[in-house]
Amino acid sequence: MRIRFGFVSQSWSLWEASPAKTLTFTRYQQLSAAEGKEKLLDVTRQNLENTLRTIYYCIAHDIKVFRFSSSIVPLATHPEVRWDFVSEFREEFKEIGDLVKRYGMRSSFHPNQFTLFTSDKKHIAENAVIDMAYHYEMLEAMGLEKEGTINIHVGGAYGNKELAVERFYENIKLLPEHILKRMTLENDDKTYTTEETLVLCEKLGIPLAFDYHHEFANPSATPWEELLPRVYATWDKIGIIPKIHISSPISEKKLRHHADYVDLAFVLEFIKVVAGLGKDVDFMIEAKRKDDAALQLVEDVAAIRGVKRIGGAAVEW
Repeated sequence: MRIRFGFVSQSWSLWEASPAKTLTFTRYQQLSAAEGKEKLLDVTRQNLENTLRTIYYCIAHDIKVFRFSSSIVPLATHPEVRWDFVSEFREEFKEIGDLVKRYGMRSSFHPNQFTLFTSDKKHIAENAVIDMAYHYEMLEAMGLEKEGTINIHVGGAYGNKELAVERFYENIKLLPEHILKRMTLENDDKTYTTEETLVLCEKLGIPLAFDYHHEFANPSATPWEELLPRVYATWDKIGIIPKIHISSPISEKKLRHHADYVDLAFVLEFIKVVAGLGKDVDFMIEAKRKDDAALQLVEDVAAIRGVKRIGGAAVEW
Protein backbone atom coordinates (compact mmCIF):
# COMPACT_ATOMS: atom_id res chain seq x y z
CA MET A 1 0.00 0.00 0.00
CA ARG A 2 1.08 3.56 -0.62
CA ILE A 3 0.88 6.66 1.54
CA ARG A 4 1.16 10.15 0.07
CA PHE A 5 1.90 13.10 2.34
CA GLY A 6 0.76 16.70 1.94
CA PHE A 7 0.45 19.98 3.79
CA VAL A 8 -1.78 23.00 4.33
CA SER A 9 -1.86 26.12 2.11
CA GLN A 10 1.51 27.80 2.74
CA SER A 11 5.07 26.56 2.36
CA TRP A 12 7.29 27.22 5.37
CA SER A 13 10.28 27.25 3.03
CA LEU A 14 9.18 29.95 0.62
CA TRP A 15 9.83 33.61 1.42
CA GLU A 16 6.78 35.85 1.89
CA ALA A 17 4.43 33.32 0.34
CA SER A 18 1.25 33.75 2.36
CA PRO A 19 -1.86 32.95 0.27
CA ALA A 20 -4.02 34.51 2.98
CA LYS A 21 -3.20 38.20 3.00
CA THR A 22 -6.20 40.09 4.32
CA LEU A 23 -8.28 43.21 3.89
CA THR A 24 -10.61 43.90 6.80
CA PHE A 25 -14.05 45.34 6.25
CA THR A 26 -13.16 48.22 8.56
CA ARG A 27 -10.25 49.16 6.32
CA TYR A 28 -12.34 48.62 3.19
CA GLN A 29 -14.99 51.04 4.47
CA GLN A 30 -12.36 53.76 4.88
CA LEU A 31 -11.56 53.66 1.17
CA SER A 32 -13.42 55.18 -1.74
CA ALA A 33 -15.31 52.79 -4.02
CA ALA A 34 -12.47 52.85 -6.58
CA GLU A 35 -9.77 52.46 -3.92
CA GLY A 36 -11.69 49.62 -2.27
CA LYS A 37 -12.03 47.74 -5.55
CA GLU A 38 -8.34 48.22 -6.33
CA LYS A 39 -7.36 46.97 -2.88
CA LEU A 40 -9.54 43.88 -3.26
CA LEU A 41 -7.91 43.15 -6.60
CA ASP A 42 -4.40 43.75 -5.27
CA VAL A 43 -4.72 41.47 -2.22
CA THR A 44 -6.44 38.71 -4.20
CA ARG A 45 -3.77 38.93 -6.89
CA GLN A 46 -1.02 38.51 -4.29
CA ASN A 47 -2.79 35.53 -2.73
CA LEU A 48 -3.23 33.83 -6.10
CA GLU A 49 0.41 34.48 -7.03
CA ASN A 50 1.56 32.96 -3.75
CA THR A 51 -0.77 30.01 -4.23
CA LEU A 52 0.78 29.47 -7.66
CA ARG A 53 4.28 29.69 -6.19
CA THR A 54 3.33 27.08 -3.61
CA ILE A 55 1.91 24.74 -6.24
CA TYR A 56 5.20 24.99 -8.16
CA TYR A 57 7.00 24.22 -4.90
CA CYS A 58 4.82 21.11 -4.49
CA ILE A 59 5.62 20.04 -8.03
CA ALA A 60 9.35 20.52 -7.44
CA HIS A 61 9.22 18.40 -4.27
CA ASP A 62 6.80 15.83 -5.72
CA ILE A 63 4.12 16.62 -3.13
CA LYS A 64 0.76 15.42 -4.42
CA VAL A 65 -1.59 16.34 -1.56
CA PHE A 66 -2.39 20.00 -0.93
CA ARG A 67 -5.00 22.11 0.83
CA PHE A 68 -5.75 25.57 -0.52
CA SER A 69 -6.16 28.52 1.82
CA SER A 70 -9.76 29.55 2.43
CA SER A 71 -8.64 33.19 2.56
CA ILE A 72 -7.52 33.65 -1.04
CA VAL A 73 -10.28 36.16 -1.76
CA PRO A 74 -10.79 38.88 0.89
CA LEU A 75 -14.36 39.81 1.83
CA ALA A 76 -15.71 37.34 -0.72
CA THR A 77 -18.63 36.40 1.53
CA HIS A 78 -19.18 39.69 3.36
CA PRO A 79 -22.82 40.74 2.84
CA GLU A 80 -21.87 44.35 2.02
CA VAL A 81 -19.02 43.47 -0.35
CA ARG A 82 -19.54 40.12 -2.05
CA TRP A 83 -17.94 40.61 -5.44
CA ASP A 84 -17.31 38.74 -8.68
CA PHE A 85 -13.76 37.55 -8.08
CA VAL A 86 -14.03 34.74 -10.63
CA SER A 87 -14.46 37.05 -13.61
CA GLU A 88 -11.60 39.24 -12.42
CA PHE A 89 -9.17 36.34 -12.01
CA ARG A 90 -10.43 33.65 -14.35
CA GLU A 91 -7.03 33.08 -15.98
CA GLU A 92 -5.16 32.94 -12.67
CA PHE A 93 -7.52 30.37 -11.18
CA LYS A 94 -7.38 28.29 -14.35
CA GLU A 95 -3.58 28.32 -14.38
CA ILE A 96 -3.51 26.94 -10.85
CA GLY A 97 -6.10 24.28 -11.59
CA ASP A 98 -4.38 23.21 -14.81
CA LEU A 99 -1.15 22.61 -12.90
CA VAL A 100 -2.93 20.64 -10.17
CA LYS A 101 -4.52 18.37 -12.78
CA ARG A 102 -1.40 18.06 -14.95
CA TYR A 103 0.70 16.81 -12.04
CA GLY A 104 -1.97 14.60 -10.50
CA MET A 105 -2.31 16.52 -7.26
CA ARG A 106 -5.13 16.08 -4.78
CA SER A 107 -6.68 19.35 -3.64
CA SER A 108 -9.09 20.48 -0.95
CA PHE A 109 -10.39 23.38 1.12
CA HIS A 110 -11.16 23.58 4.84
CA PRO A 111 -13.54 26.46 5.72
CA ASN A 112 -13.21 27.95 9.19
CA GLN A 113 -15.01 26.84 12.35
CA PHE A 114 -17.86 29.28 11.78
CA THR A 115 -19.08 27.34 8.76
CA LEU A 116 -21.51 25.04 10.53
CA PHE A 117 -25.00 23.62 10.25
CA THR A 118 -25.92 22.81 13.87
CA SER A 119 -26.88 26.29 15.10
CA ASP A 120 -30.45 27.16 16.02
CA LYS A 121 -29.92 30.57 14.43
CA LYS A 122 -31.14 30.61 10.83
CA HIS A 123 -28.64 33.19 9.62
CA ILE A 124 -25.68 31.05 10.71
CA ALA A 125 -26.81 28.16 8.53
CA GLU A 126 -27.49 30.57 5.66
CA ASN A 127 -24.00 32.04 6.05
CA ALA A 128 -22.57 28.53 6.04
CA VAL A 129 -24.21 27.91 2.67
CA ILE A 130 -22.72 31.16 1.34
CA ASP A 131 -19.27 30.16 2.56
CA MET A 132 -19.49 26.67 1.08
CA ALA A 133 -20.62 28.21 -2.23
CA TYR A 134 -17.59 30.54 -2.17
CA HIS A 135 -15.25 27.57 -1.79
CA TYR A 136 -17.04 25.69 -4.54
CA GLU A 137 -16.76 28.71 -6.85
CA MET A 138 -12.99 28.65 -6.37
CA LEU A 139 -12.84 24.93 -7.15
CA GLU A 140 -15.00 25.52 -10.21
CA ALA A 141 -12.85 28.44 -11.37
CA MET A 142 -9.83 26.13 -11.18
CA GLY A 143 -11.66 23.35 -13.00
CA LEU A 144 -11.40 21.13 -9.90
CA GLU A 145 -15.08 20.98 -8.97
CA LYS A 146 -15.31 17.27 -9.85
CA GLU A 147 -12.28 16.20 -7.81
CA GLY A 148 -11.55 18.70 -5.05
CA THR A 149 -13.28 18.50 -1.67
CA ILE A 150 -14.50 20.97 0.95
CA ASN A 151 -14.06 19.76 4.52
CA ILE A 152 -15.94 21.03 7.58
CA HIS A 153 -16.68 19.98 11.15
CA VAL A 154 -20.15 19.04 12.35
CA GLY A 155 -20.33 22.10 14.62
CA GLY A 156 -21.39 22.85 18.17
CA ALA A 157 -23.67 20.88 20.50
CA TYR A 158 -25.29 23.93 22.16
CA GLY A 159 -26.06 21.95 25.31
CA ASN A 160 -28.04 19.26 23.50
CA LYS A 161 -26.14 17.16 21.00
CA GLU A 162 -29.19 15.21 19.81
CA LEU A 163 -31.09 18.38 18.89
CA ALA A 164 -27.97 19.84 17.27
CA VAL A 165 -27.60 16.74 15.09
CA GLU A 166 -31.26 17.02 14.08
CA ARG A 167 -30.64 20.62 13.04
CA PHE A 168 -27.59 19.48 11.07
CA TYR A 169 -29.72 17.04 9.08
CA GLU A 170 -32.28 19.77 8.42
CA ASN A 171 -29.89 22.64 7.66
CA ILE A 172 -27.66 20.61 5.37
CA LYS A 173 -30.63 20.44 2.99
CA LEU A 174 -29.97 24.12 2.28
CA LEU A 175 -26.80 23.15 0.43
CA PRO A 176 -27.18 22.76 -3.35
CA GLU A 177 -26.63 19.16 -4.39
CA HIS A 178 -23.49 19.89 -6.43
CA ILE A 179 -21.80 21.44 -3.37
CA LEU A 180 -22.93 18.66 -1.04
CA LYS A 181 -21.25 16.16 -3.38
CA ARG A 182 -17.86 17.81 -2.75
CA MET A 183 -18.27 18.04 1.02
CA THR A 184 -16.45 15.97 3.65
CA LEU A 185 -16.89 15.92 7.44
CA GLU A 186 -14.16 15.69 10.08
CA ASN A 187 -14.29 14.41 13.65
CA ASP A 188 -13.25 17.09 16.12
CA ASP A 189 -11.19 17.25 19.29
CA LYS A 190 -13.92 18.33 21.73
CA THR A 191 -17.49 17.65 20.66
CA TYR A 192 -18.28 15.17 17.87
CA THR A 193 -16.25 11.97 18.00
CA THR A 194 -15.22 9.91 15.01
CA GLU A 195 -18.07 7.49 15.61
CA GLU A 196 -20.69 10.24 15.92
CA THR A 197 -19.40 11.95 12.77
CA LEU A 198 -19.24 8.63 10.95
CA VAL A 199 -22.94 7.99 11.55
CA LEU A 200 -23.72 11.34 9.91
CA CYS A 201 -21.44 10.56 6.98
CA GLU A 202 -22.93 7.15 6.39
CA LYS A 203 -26.51 8.46 6.45
CA LEU A 204 -25.76 11.36 4.10
CA GLY A 205 -23.26 9.65 1.80
CA ILE A 206 -20.49 12.08 2.80
CA PRO A 207 -16.82 11.00 3.15
CA LEU A 208 -15.21 11.27 6.59
CA ALA A 209 -11.82 12.97 6.78
CA PHE A 210 -10.52 11.13 9.84
CA ASP A 211 -8.26 13.11 12.18
CA TYR A 212 -6.10 10.83 14.33
CA HIS A 213 -4.99 13.60 16.71
CA HIS A 214 -8.63 14.60 17.28
CA GLU A 215 -9.58 10.97 17.91
CA PHE A 216 -6.79 10.78 20.50
CA ALA A 217 -8.08 13.93 22.26
CA ASN A 218 -11.78 13.03 21.92
CA PRO A 219 -12.00 9.23 21.64
CA SER A 220 -15.01 7.34 20.38
CA ALA A 221 -16.79 4.65 22.40
CA THR A 222 -15.72 2.17 19.73
CA PRO A 223 -11.93 1.76 19.19
CA TRP A 224 -10.69 3.67 16.16
CA GLU A 225 -9.14 0.48 14.79
CA GLU A 226 -12.64 -0.93 14.36
CA LEU A 227 -13.97 2.27 12.82
CA LEU A 228 -11.31 2.72 10.14
CA PRO A 229 -12.79 0.24 7.62
CA ARG A 230 -16.11 2.09 7.86
CA VAL A 231 -14.28 5.41 7.47
CA TYR A 232 -12.58 4.12 4.34
CA ALA A 233 -15.91 2.92 2.93
CA THR A 234 -17.34 6.46 3.05
CA TRP A 235 -14.87 7.47 0.32
CA ASP A 236 -15.99 4.78 -2.11
CA LYS A 237 -18.99 6.77 -3.34
CA ILE A 238 -16.89 9.65 -4.75
CA GLY A 239 -14.11 7.36 -6.00
CA ILE A 240 -11.22 8.98 -4.11
CA ILE A 241 -8.82 7.21 -1.78
CA PRO A 242 -9.29 8.15 1.90
CA LYS A 243 -7.60 11.20 3.34
CA ILE A 244 -6.47 11.29 6.97
CA HIS A 245 -5.31 14.28 9.00
CA ILE A 246 -2.08 13.75 10.90
CA SER A 247 -0.50 15.84 13.64
CA SER A 248 0.80 15.38 17.17
CA PRO A 249 0.29 17.38 20.39
CA ILE A 250 2.78 19.89 21.77
CA SER A 251 2.65 18.24 25.20
CA GLU A 252 0.34 16.41 27.59
CA LYS A 253 -0.82 19.77 28.98
CA LYS A 254 -1.39 21.14 25.48
CA LEU A 255 -2.97 17.99 24.13
CA ARG A 256 -5.10 19.66 21.46
CA HIS A 257 -2.42 22.03 20.14
CA HIS A 258 -0.47 20.98 17.05
CA ALA A 259 3.30 20.65 17.44
CA ASP A 260 5.78 22.05 14.91
CA TYR A 261 6.52 18.57 13.57
CA VAL A 262 4.82 15.19 13.76
CA ASP A 263 6.25 12.89 16.41
CA LEU A 264 6.68 9.50 14.74
CA ALA A 265 6.27 7.75 18.10
CA PHE A 266 2.83 9.33 18.47
CA VAL A 267 1.54 8.14 15.08
CA LEU A 268 3.51 4.93 14.52
CA GLU A 269 0.91 2.54 15.95
CA PHE A 270 -1.74 4.24 13.85
CA ILE A 271 0.33 4.04 10.67
CA LYS A 272 0.95 0.33 11.24
CA VAL A 273 -2.79 -0.29 11.55
CA VAL A 274 -3.39 1.73 8.38
CA ALA A 275 -0.71 -0.29 6.58
CA GLY A 276 -2.39 -3.47 7.75
CA LEU A 277 -5.55 -2.49 5.90
CA GLY A 278 -3.56 -2.73 2.69
CA LYS A 279 -5.26 0.20 0.95
CA ASP A 280 -3.67 3.37 -0.41
CA VAL A 281 -4.27 6.50 1.66
CA ASP A 282 -3.33 10.19 1.73
CA PHE A 283 -2.05 11.95 4.85
CA MET A 284 -2.70 15.67 5.29
CA ILE A 285 -0.04 16.93 7.71
CA GLU A 286 -1.42 19.64 10.00
CA ALA A 287 1.77 20.41 11.93
CA LYS A 288 2.80 24.05 12.33
CA ARG A 289 5.91 23.67 10.17
CA LYS A 290 3.70 22.58 7.28
CA ASP A 291 5.83 21.34 4.33
CA ASP A 292 8.93 20.96 6.52
CA ALA A 293 6.94 18.69 8.84
CA ALA A 294 5.45 16.70 5.96
CA LEU A 295 8.81 16.03 4.31
CA GLN A 296 10.40 15.18 7.67
CA LEU A 297 7.68 12.64 8.40
CA VAL A 298 8.23 11.08 4.98
CA GLU A 299 11.90 10.58 5.88
CA ASP A 300 11.03 9.19 9.31
CA VAL A 301 8.50 6.70 7.93
CA ALA A 302 10.77 5.72 5.03
CA ALA A 303 13.48 4.79 7.56
CA ILE A 304 11.27 2.04 9.00
CA ARG A 305 12.33 -1.45 7.99
CA GLY A 306 10.19 -2.69 5.10
CA VAL A 307 9.14 0.78 3.96
CA LYS A 308 10.36 2.22 0.66
CA ARG A 309 10.30 5.86 -0.35
CA ILE A 310 8.83 6.05 -3.85
CA GLY A 311 8.65 9.82 -4.34
CA GLY A 312 9.37 13.16 -2.79
CA ALA A 313 6.39 12.78 -0.45
CA ALA A 314 5.25 9.19 -0.81
CA VAL A 315 6.16 5.79 0.60
CA GLU A 316 5.27 2.18 -0.10
CA TRP A 317 4.74 -0.12 2.85
